[in-house]
Amino acid sequence: MSAGRPVPTGLAVALVSLALVPAALAVAGDVFLWLALALDGVVLALCVGDFLAAPRASDVTVRREVEPVLSSGVAQTVRLVVESRGARALRGRVRDEVPSGVDVRGHEQPFALTPEAPSVTLSYSLTPLTRGDLRLGDMHLRLLGPLGLCARQVRVFAAQSVKVYPDLTALSREALALTLASDAPAERLLRRSAEGREFESLREYRPGDDYRSVDWKATARRGRTTVRVYQPERNQPVLLMLDCGRHMAGRVEGRRKLDHAVDAALRLAKVSLDAGDLVGVLAFASDVHASLPPRKGHEHLRLITESLYRAEAALEESDYGRAYDFAFARSSRRSLVVLFTDLVDPDASGTLLSRTLALRPRHLPVVASLLDEDLQKAATAVPDSVPDAYARQAAARLEEDYQRTALTLRDAGALVVRASAKGFGAAAVNTYLHVKARGLL
Repeated sequence: MSAGRPVPTGLAVALVSLALVPAALAVAGDVFLWLALALDGVVLALCVGDFLAAPRASDVTVRREVEPVLSSGVAQTVRLVVESRGARALRGRVRDEVPSGVDVRGHEQPFALTPEAPSVTLSYSLTPLTRGDLRLGDMHLRLLGPLGLCARQVRVFAAQSVKVYPDLTALSREALALTLASDAPAERLLRRSAEGREFESLREYRPGDDYRSVDWKATARRGRTTVRVYQPERNQPVLLMLDCGRHMAGRVEGRRKLDHAVDAALRLAKVSLDAGDLVGVLAFASDVHASLPPRKGHEHLRLITESLYRAEAALEESDYGRAYDFAFARSSRRSLVVLFTDLVDPDASGTLLSRTLALRPRHLPVVASLLDEDLQKAATAVPDSVPDAYARQAAARLEEDYQRTALTLRDAGALVVRASAKGFGAAAVNTYLHVKARGLL
């Protein structure tokens, strides 16, 4: 904690301003000049005395209470605890240093301590907008003197770093498992008995069941029509690949495309692990940045989160071939490969197409990309000027390139997911649930 420096208050500035009146009248006589100087001297002396009488750094302590792990895009509460070390009353203000790129409210507040209440806890709201390491700086105290003319400015050395993970509050198993049902209400009313390929149980026949699922031996043994119920297979590998190249550095709805992709990947990882599958992760650009082999269990979700929270989009071309070679260098077991990337750039899409289609039929590739609604609107908007016409032509060409690439992928047996930022995670989860329910893997 620093010793402190003097800072005049608004009251001191107001008193000095009063001295300007006789100073303006100095043209009428020297007496007004001397009066102005006398007033300034008195105010200066009072400020010096007030500063010397103000509480010192040793008279007060302040500490910050914040969770070691925060969630991106979620408001967090930070507490500042100010305590008096002596028996005297004191007043002042406290301000916390917060880096740019953070939405913060109330990080500077006044406080008052008395012998009866020697401690106070102040709270403010902090919302990190991006993932990674967030460094909070020092805290600053402004301790007022008894006259309120001068304050002692004190720096409290309290810099610390906290981790900002993607928003994990949305990783609810029940909420995510219902995303498919909300899009297909008819399937919610009646589950197909032939879903999946792994035998689960026997039950009595119900109207609407597929006759091919009837177990005739069990029917003869029980004396009533009995069907086999299947469930999606477990222990199947799911590989989540995140493109961290320059195309994912663009912004959609105020956030980078990569941030939306990381959120969607974590939601998909949570659902896959809950379903008993093995989930692996690979983040890459021109080289592999992070990699985790497919594993299962809730502890593995923590490792996945830890490996992705620092993922950043590099301003370089992504090497899809190197990423695929790295992913399948040690294992060729059939896997669901979900690639989070951008299909807008036709130059990059050529390499992506050739290497992704090469995965078939050994693996089942899924290519997930964000729908830029602004770009889509620009491609169909009626131009009002020549620049608008050029913008529409460029946007329409990008949209055509995407549709061409997506059609080629679908024709070759790959799955393509495209959704807005708001529904991107749900769309990826729905595709996974569709694959599992139909036994496509």
